[in-house]
Amino acid sequence: MQVRSALVRGGIAVLAAAAAVMVGAPSALADDGAARGRVIEEAGTVGYRINLDGGGDPIAKLFGFKLSDGKSLKLYCVQITVGMRTDVDMVERPWNKYPAADSPFQKNSDKINWVLHHGYPGIKLDALEAALGKEGVKVHDGVSEREAIAATQAAVWHFSDGVNLNLQKPLAEDNPAEANADVAALYSYLIGDLNKGIGAQPKPTLNIASPKTEGQAGTKIGPFEVATSGDITSLTTELPEGVKVTDTDGKELKTADVKDGSKLFVDVPAGTKPGNGSFSLKVTGELDTGRLFVAENYAKKPAQSLIVADSEKTQVTAKAAASWTEAGAAPSTAPSTTPGGAPSGGGELANTGVDAAVPFALGGLLLGGGALMLLVNRRRSRA
Repeated sequence: MQVRSALVRGGIAVLAAAAAVMVGAPSALADDGAARGRVIEEAGTVGYRINLDGGGDPIAKLFGFKLSDGKSLKLYCVQITVGMRTDVDMVERPWNKYPAADSPFQKNSDKINWVLHHGYPGIKLDALEAALGKEGVKVHDGVSEREAIAATQAAVWHFSDGVNLNLQKPLAEDNPAEANADVAALYSYLIGDLNKGIGAQPKPTLNIASPKTEGQAGTKIGPFEVATSGDITSLTTELPEGVKVTDTDGKELKTADVKDGSKLFVDVPAGTKPGNGSFSLKVTGELDTGRLFVAENYAKKPAQSLIVADSEKTQVTAKAAASWTEAGAAPSTAPSTTPGGAPSGGGELANTGVDAAVPFALGGLLLGGGALMLLVNRRRSRA
């Protein structure tokens, strides 16, 4: 975590920062800082044994995986010709460190990512059925979990290992014709023309910046400009009665009114006593889908590489502060500090409720003549 802070004049402390969530797990780290974990055999969910063109009948399975800090993920495997192991640590690696340099994995990485974001469990079963319906494909009694796992894993292998599902008889064992048809339909959808590929997804970030965070009663303080790559899910205020967060025209704002690029003001009515207050924004975004895990000591103990199939919600919160004096009062000309020498006015960086499974990078932002306080808060829940 990197924070650059600056003490500014104006009677209230400032700390302005941009928050960005980065993939990884500081409490579940390899020696180089990467997340690590192991496959938990009994935690997985079996799809079907499938037939491949040219021979081969591997079992499609959504694997259970536990990080060293105890958190769990669901993953599909790549490297179809390498055996799965549960006795070695798997370490997160960037996609360009995939251990099979001669495979189509790198060339097809965007298409693999599309499969993960549009297959199961990234997309729920009823939504998969609806997606197929839009393409004119009718499934039999809905898409079952086993069918979805088999089709999604087969589509991943198609791009990661250059193998094809046998569309005439997708399932290797004696299974109903309806199940075979559903697996073939979903597989064809995931590798079909709609799959244009999807690059690495931006991690949710939130920044609130303002050139002015102090003023006088009877004025609007700001603007506080919002920059985010996520969806605003909450706007809360800690302001005295009568003081509001508004747009430039003085209209009080609600959560639904705020988005990337919005300009917010703290509107202080005339006659308000000198004081200060703040408002907070929360954004949510997706995290985790597409993370690659490779055997820690692959050269000596090769193990089938894994790729994360489920996304998690991550949340970032930023808090902006403002202060005001009576109308006509001169602004402070010296920075205010607490008895311990720290800036007063709540300018310390708060870091509460941060989930240890994901590191946060905080980039400081110095604002001329202004003040800003950033609160980072990450909560995770299954998508």
